[in-house]
This record gives sequence, structure tokens and C-alpha cells, in this order.
Amino acid sequence: MPKLINSIEFRKMVASGAKLLETNRAKVDALNVFPVPDGDTGTNMSLTIQSAVREMNACPSNNFMEVCDAISKGALRGARGNSGVILSQIFRGICQVLREGGDFDTRAFARAMTSGTTVAYSAVSVPKEGTILTVIRMMSEYAVKIANKKMEFDEFLTKVIEEGDRALAMTPELLPVLKKAGVVDSGGVGLMTVFRGFLAAIKGEDIGADDIQTEATSAAPEAGFGDNSDIVNLDLGEIQFAYCTEFFVINLKKSTTLSDIDRLRERLMSIGDSVICIGDLEMIKVHVHTNEPGVALTFALELGELDRPKIENMLEENRALKKKLEAEKKPMGMLSICAGEGLAEIFKDLLVDKIIEGGQTMNPSANDIASAVQKINADNIFVFPNNKNIILAAEQAKALVENKTIHVIPTKNVPQGFAAAIAFNPDQSVEENKTNMIHAIDNVKAGQVTHAVRKTSVNGFEIEEGDIIGLDDKKILAKSNDINTTVLDLIKEMKEEWHEIITLYFGEDVTEEQAEELTEKVSEEFPDCDVDYRYGGQPIYYYMLSLE
Repeated sequence: MPKLINSIEFRKMVASGAKLLETNRAKVDALNVFPVPDGDTGTNMSLTIQSAVREMNACPSNNFMEVCDAISKGALRGARGNSGVILSQIFRGICQVLREGGDFDTRAFARAMTSGTTVAYSAVSVPKEGTILTVIRMMSEYAVKIANKKMEFDEFLTKVIEEGDRALAMTPELLPVLKKAGVVDSGGVGLMTVFRGFLAAIKGEDIGADDIQTEATSAAPEAGFGDNSDIVNLDLGEIQFAYCTEFFVINLKKSTTLSDIDRLRERLMSIGDSVICIGDLEMIKVHVHTNEPGVALTFALELGELDRPKIENMLEENRALKKKLEAEKKPMGMLSICAGEGLAEIFKDLLVDKIIEGGQTMNPSANDIASAVQKINADNIFVFPNNKNIILAAEQAKALVENKTIHVIPTKNVPQGFAAAIAFNPDQSVEENKTNMIHAIDNVKAGQVTHAVRKTSVNGFEIEEGDIIGLDDKKILAKSNDINTTVLDLIKEMKEEWHEIITLYFGEDVTEEQAEELTEKVSEEFPDCDVDYRYGGQPIYYYMLSLE
């Protein structure tokens, strides 16, 4: 692998980054959780870097100075939205360093990343941590620490990307809106996608969308199971400044100086926010949210001519989104908590709106539950804790939610959660559904089979470490040295005469063949019941049992 990158390889890196970002732009778009509907992050960043690639491809020379100038100019011209503009400035700072030399090593690229960080931070009037800025800063700081002239470039970028992923995982802790939504910063994801494209070009490899990190990995993340809702964030907030105003200033007057550009930025900040004012004496790009777009244009006319002005009414966009959400709002929705991909899929099939990952060893907080409830576009939300240790947190979540009513159905296990979801009828009232759900869970008995992790004496059993034990929600009812034996013994202890259906949900440590074999044995042992098995994928428990 190379230790030096020439201009041709650098072209390939930029093109590969653009290609990978375009492939994943919809995935990045889906992470946009900010209250102002001011464009789509993935799309804006992709169009920004595509503009850089077009300008780069139009450059006939492989001279580093000309290639870098083309990339920088193209990124600035094509910059769209805040994240797109910041990405353009990262490229601008990188190119400022690389254009001054020839083939570059990891040390030069680390300096270039530092320059990109500096330029990007200076482009934003009030930089926010927990965004793409944090990710590029932490990456560049780490790059400077590890770079040396003997290091191969693929090793260097691999380590830098790992640091970027760590930075990305921190963004929900730094920016509350991300933590509330349970995702990492979308701009940071876009940046990491570009860097993965860089690495793929150097290694001659392709990577796919599944390699792109999008989920929060902070101390208590929300599930990555997916759900039946396309709503990312229902809190659209109130807009202080109505008009998103963007334009270029070209053909600058001879009297214009770099200080004038700084003063323009200050004047724009006095009439709005989200100010970006970047460029040089050849061209300036301006972005501002303001209630006085005409004043912003007048300020700019003092420096030169206006080009490609665009003014968007964000109030109207906000009203339209609120109207859409209101039209789609349901009177009732459902939220469930479980651990296991298969179990989550069953809840989705039962039309549960949102699913949080959690269970016996991973209890979600009240805030986790409240945050998930906020994303369900309904006035009344039925919450299925599915674990006795989560019921209290679900009750506490009521105090954290505004404009919605949480109804906790005290399900102590997943089979009870299934029964409650099946009992839901959208044509009935909230109280009727609540009554039917509680009645439904009373008709379900559930058990779990797992292994003992220590020696003990409990419930009349002498337990050794490694024993296979069967229990309900209260106590151990069976034990043996064999999973199938324990399952059969547990069913014998739990089964009552009125039970007609037995369902086995097999976990991540059990194969489907093993589950099928056990199902046949249970059918032979209990011929008066219909016996079935389903994939649960749950950790810890070999089987979850449901008797109805």
C-alpha cells in the first residue's frame, strides 16, 4: 500500500468519496432531526461534493495546485445547506495545504485535515459541538498524533476513520436533539461516508450502505430494530427567522477587501442566524436565516454583484409539515420493548408503531421511553414494558411527555406484550382497548429457559453453575442438564387444563432445526395443545414459552 499519494490517486479518493456518499445519501437524509425543515443533509452534502468532482474532472491538468483549486472552487459553487457548506469548507482547508506541495504523505494529510477543521469552524458564526464539526476536529487531532512518514496510507486512514466513528458516537451526548431522537449527527455520518470512500479508493475496494454507521452508540441507545413509523421527529418547533436566504456575490468591486467580507458576515448576524459567509475576492457564498432578506441582499450589493439568489419561506414549509403530521395523526398508537430481532419483527407484524431494544439486562430509561413515545404520531400511546423491571420506568415516562397520554399496560414478558398488541382494536375507544389488553395478558402464562451463572440454593432447587433452568416471572420451576428436558419440565409445571396453545420462541443460541425438533417432542408430550415455534433471536434465554 502507498505511503505517498499523487494527484491522480487524490482524484480517485475524492471521486470515490462522492460516489459512496451518493449511494448512501438517503440513509443520511433519514437522520435529519433538526426542527427547521431546511433541506436534506445527505442530499445537500452529496450535491456539494458532486459539484467538486465535476469541476475536478473538467480540470485538464494533474498539477496539484490546479486540481486542488478545481475541487475547492467546485465544492464552494455547489455547496447546499449548512452541512454542505461545512463540507465544502473542509475540502477548501484540505486543498489549501495540499495545493502547495506535490505527492503527500500521512503527515501532510494530517496538516491538511487540521486546516480543513480550522476553515470549517471559522465558516460558521456560532459553531455547535455534536455536529460534523466535532467529528472533523477529533479526526484531525488524532491524525496529527499518529501520522509519520513511514506509515502506509491505508493504515493511517483506517485508524482515522475509527477515531471518527468514536467521535460520531459521542454526538448525541453533545447535542440534546440527537440524544432525544436516538441518532448520531447526520452531517457527521456524511463526512464519515466520504472518508470511507477515500479509504476504498486507496485499497481498491468497494463498500456498501450497511457499513455506514447511523445509530447512536451512547451509554443508553435506543433500538435499531426499526418500526412501523416514518416519523423521525415530531417536534418541529417554532421558527424565529422566516426566510432561508442564499446567494453568491460575484464580480466583486475593486475596492472590496477581505475585511469587507468579515464585516458582511457581522452585519448578517445582526439580522438573522445560521449565518455562513465564506469566500475570497473572486466569489462569496452567503447563507442566512432572516426576516429581512432584502436587507441581506442590499448589504451584499455593496461588495459586488448578486448571483443565483434563492429565498425560501421556512414558515410555509413548517406549516405544511405540521399540517401533514396533523392530518396523519392517529388517536392511538403502540410502543413495545423487547430484545431480539425476531421478537421485534413479530411486534411490527402486529402493527406496533415503535420498538425499543431492552429487556432483563438492558432496561431503557424513562427518558428513552418518553423519547420513543414522542416519535409516534398519536395522542394516546399504549406502552408494553414486557418486563417487570421496566414497568416503573414506563410509568415515570408519563411526566416527561407533553401533548400525549401514555397508558402503561403492565406486561411482564414478551408473550404478554404480543397478547396485548393482538387485542388492540383501532375502532374502539382508549378505555375499551386498555381493558381488553389487560384482560388479554391475564390469559397468558410465560416462561423462560436459560443457564445458571453461579451455584445457589433457591426455590427448593440446588443449582450448580451451568445448569439449565426454567422459570416464570416469579421463581425457578425446573432444572436439568439439558435444554429440551428443562423446557418439557417447565411446561408441565406451568400448564393448566384450559391451555390450548403452546408457542416456543427460540433465541440467538438455538438453531431452527433444534427448535423444530423440540416442538415435535412438546407436541407428543401435550397432544391436547396446538404447538408452534417462532424465531425470537433473544439473548440470554434459549427459549421463551407462551401458554394460552
